Amino acid sequence: MGIKGLTALLAEHAPKAIKEHEIKTLFGRKVAIDASMSIYQFLIAVRQRDGEMLMNEQGETTSHLMGFFYRTIRIVENGIKPAYVFDGKPPELKSGVLAKRFERRAEAKEEGEEAKETGTAEDVDRFSRRTVKVTREHNEECRKLLRLMGIPVVVAPSEAEAQCAELARGGKVYAAGSEDMDTLTFNAPILYRHLTFSEAKKQPISEISLQRALEGLEMDRSQFIDLCILLGCDYLEPIKGIGPKSALKLIREFGDLGSVLEHLKEKAAEREEQAEEGKKKKGGVVIPEYWPWEEAKKVFEKPDVLPADQVELEWTNPDVDGLVDFLVRDKGFNEERVRKGAEKLSKFLNAKQQGRLDGFFTVKTKASPEKGKGKDAKEEKGKKRKAADDKKAGPSKKTKKK
Repeated sequence: MGIKGLTALLAEHAPKAIKEHEIKTLFGRKVAIDASMSIYQFLIAVRQRDGEMLMNEQGETTSHLMGFFYRTIRIVENGIKPAYVFDGKPPELKSGVLAKRFERRAEAKEEGEEAKETGTAEDVDRFSRRTVKVTREHNEECRKLLRLMGIPVVVAPSEAEAQCAELARGGKVYAAGSEDMDTLTFNAPILYRHLTFSEAKKQPISEISLQRALEGLEMDRSQFIDLCILLGCDYLEPIKGIGPKSALKLIREFGDLGSVLEHLKEKAAEREEQAEEGKKKKGGVVIPEYWPWEEAKKVFEKPDVLPADQVELEWTNPDVDGLVDFLVRDKGFNEERVRKGAEKLSKFLNAKQQGRLDGFFTVKTKASPEKGKGKDAKEEKGKKRKAADDKKAGPSKKTKKK
């Protein structure tokens, strides 16, 4: 889910934090990509013409494998070295959100069955996409495929986007790649979005700088985490009646989330009292009875991750025979295409990466003159020029001997 409304807030209040790139301009970069988000994305997006997920003759889903194989090759062809990070065990705080997602999938499944009887093809497709669930088998198959491709794989202890942020912060990669904006909340210095999108979408890659985001929002990282929690995150249900603009205003006005909640509770108590007296109707901002925001903040501040200095990322030659066995013989892929894809991987993973120009240059600021120094130098220069002119002209009339 990520952070609700954060992208729009940054676009309005910190526009310098967001840059857009064509994928080819990112050559030479190493990126840690949220694989768990990518699997879900591929299962939804990589479909047959009738809207159903891709399957082989045995009825096994192959959309996720198709997505990883060809999108990763596209990334590598553009001079980018991807490393994929998979989810581990979700934090306990996330159990409520996961339970609600399960309920929504069950509802969508029922509605989808009804749509097959009475609805349109668009209705069937919409409900079908809402029932998508990433399984353990999907994860295992994707990890196997990536290792055969020579692409490094990391299994995080907990949240994949938190581990991506740690690898970027520790210098193992340049950026974290994910669609979830909470990657920034986990302190990723640079976030790439849309990296694994289909080329047909013509969607530019968004680069978001956390430092510039903080500068534009005029807050420190602690306040930024408070803002993200108030906007709505994966660990807590949102507070009804608080939108993105009001959330930003409240954090700026009161300084931290604890003070904001005290203010909201006071206002809620006043409203309740006025409602009992018949002066005002009930309603307004409603804070959930159980809303452990301090626990959520701890997850963002100190997530369960492998320290970057304990993770080694190595890109190797693809195992061509292994790829053919897995993708062609087991999953029904076209052998010629698989071999051509493996050739591209060998070529670009082994190619000596061209250095980036922004790594060759440093910007030096011109030292400003001391106060009054510029004026003195100008006067001195003028005196020397006058003396030279006088010497050239010879003695003046006043100094000539009679």
